[in-house]
Amino acid sequence: MKTLLTETARQLREKDNILILTHAHPDGDTLGGAYALCRALLSLQKKADVLCEDEIPKAYRFMAQGLGPVSFEPEYIVAVDVASQKLLGESVEARFGGRVDLCIDHHLSGDFKAETVLNDDTASSAAEVVFSLLKEMKIDITPIISECIYAGLSTDTGCFRYANVTSASFRAAAELIDLGADFARLNRELFETKSKSFAALERMALNSVETHCDGLFALIAVTQAMLEESGSRGDDFDRISALPRQLEDVLVGATLREQTDGTFKASVRTNPPVSAADICKKMNGGGHFSAAGCTLGGPLDAARDTLLTHVKNALETL
Repeated sequence: MKTLLTETARQLREKDNILILTHAHPDGDTLGGAYALCRALLSLQKKADVLCEDEIPKAYRFMAQGLGPVSFEPEYIVAVDVASQKLLGESVEARFGGRVDLCIDHHLSGDFKAETVLNDDTASSAAEVVFSLLKEMKIDITPIISECIYAGLSTDTGCFRYANVTSASFRAAAELIDLGADFARLNRELFETKSKSFAALERMALNSVETHCDGLFALIAVTQAMLEESGSRGDDFDRISALPRQLEDVLVGATLREQTDGTFKASVRTNPPVSAADICKKMNGGGHFSAAGCTLGGPLDAARDTLLTHVKNALETL
């Protein structure tokens, strides 16, 4: 890994006109890693920009503050926290999916095809990998870069509560705080602040909780009708994804979120000894041991039945 890290740092120092891609429906990790890298490259007087299929959620817009659009023809393309090409989103995949030069990731099930793949599946987040890369590049890590990385690291670990946290994660967080990350503000804004529309959606979601498999599996469904009624755009949907697993005795918690095309995005969270990645792999998805996802066809009853079948199979093998 050290050799690959050094080679990747060398490549980035040599390249210019660099476009950085995130996955669609962006979270703190893909955005934090992408904007930290972008700001680092800009500090080297390179042209760099970040492209995302979807609008950046309000909580993460600080990452792009002060960065104007940069006009250039991409010569080198980087994907951050994108486990597979289809996760780029339809329009971004169509334009750049086959042109990615470097993939920076941390997913065990990642299968993104790129000329160089920097994938450390022992890292808590892609942002943690980016942090190691920037240090290898000898970047002057400013407070805003440290805050981008801290946001990615903290959101992908559930504010350092999930099983993917390692001692290296805590050491990275401490170093980022020393470098100027305002962790108190970030923790408050990322984990403790809710919009009124999200609070309304959260109430509806909790009212939809179903339990199966003698209480070992809990499921929440969020439909387009619920999003419309609450007025929420689902910016904070990762918070809802974490709710089912929090119920007592639950080993598998899942959310089904209806997309505008009628399909459902399934987010699966598990407690040991159940693997979320193994469950989602059966449905052409992937992720980590404790957190994974996939896309299922509608309607809701069909998506629910498919998910329930695979969860039952996983629980029956215990």
